[in-house]
Amino acid sequence: MKCKRCHVPAVVALPSHHTAFCRECFLVFARRLVERAIKEHDMFTFEDRILIAISGGKDSLALSWMLKDMGYDIEGLHIDLGIPESSPIARGYTERFCEKHGIRLHVIETASMGLAMCDVKKRVKRPICSVCGQTKRYLFNRFAMDNGFTALATGHNLDDETSRLFANVMRWDVEYLSDQGPVMPAEGGFAKKVKPLFRMSEFETANLCFLAGIDYGYAPCPYSSKASFPIYKKLLSDLEDIQPGRKIRFYDGFLKDGRPGFAPRGETTVSIEPCTTCGYPTSAGECGFCRLKGMMSEGKEEG
Repeated sequence: MKCKRCHVPAVVALPSHHTAFCRECFLVFARRLVERAIKEHDMFTFEDRILIAISGGKDSLALSWMLKDMGYDIEGLHIDLGIPESSPIARGYTERFCEKHGIRLHVIETASMGLAMCDVKKRVKRPICSVCGQTKRYLFNRFAMDNGFTALATGHNLDDETSRLFANVMRWDVEYLSDQGPVMPAEGGFAKKVKPLFRMSEFETANLCFLAGIDYGYAPCPYSSKASFPIYKKLLSDLEDIQPGRKIRFYDGFLKDGRPGFAPRGETTVSIEPCTTCGYPTSAGECGFCRLKGMMSEGKEEG
């Protein structure tokens, strides 16, 4: 195949876009997808301070590389979850990447709080992925708010977003469907959250890393085997193979025509108040993070 832009031999074929690109033109194409996402959804400007949640995987590193190359004011935050099989690998890739590209990196170690996920898993009865996700969201948001960042950016790609949407539709989870999207505005003690890669597929971010020379880690969490999202990703990927472009049309259609139908009607009945321990917004008196921390410090198991 020939590159659509310059007609030299292509190195990446993109059936969902009915096109193919050489290395240089693919990087231009990827950059324009991100620029479009930022502009269409008013994610941030060059005056914003952007905190990027960096895991060490391909998506967060691709996002960091691209925003740095575009000239945005970015810093990274990596959360070391204290999982012996995967955390040292992820942290190593993150630290090497940020040092190479001159990105200021902050690291939070959950083990220093008594919340190493290998220990938490032994005490909780809930799925550990839920507990881990809750912990990461708390720490990312708290760090962004406490340190004056105006946007918190994550590397969620098109496959992540469509599989989450599919899962929420399968459960008809109205609360999540009402606010799912590439931007969550800052309000009530929560930082503005943005997903600049939402128009890029996992295949495309992997190609970006390869063609840009980004060395990323692949150290799957040993606790994620029972997670449901990979099932939805597989179903949507199979559909994409049959109908190229289906995933982005599914997501764009939801944002344009579907999400408005799930918007809250009238006043919400959920009261959000500061956590009685840390001041974090919660509807439960004491937030989930503080309850977990208290349980672990007291040596208890979840009731």
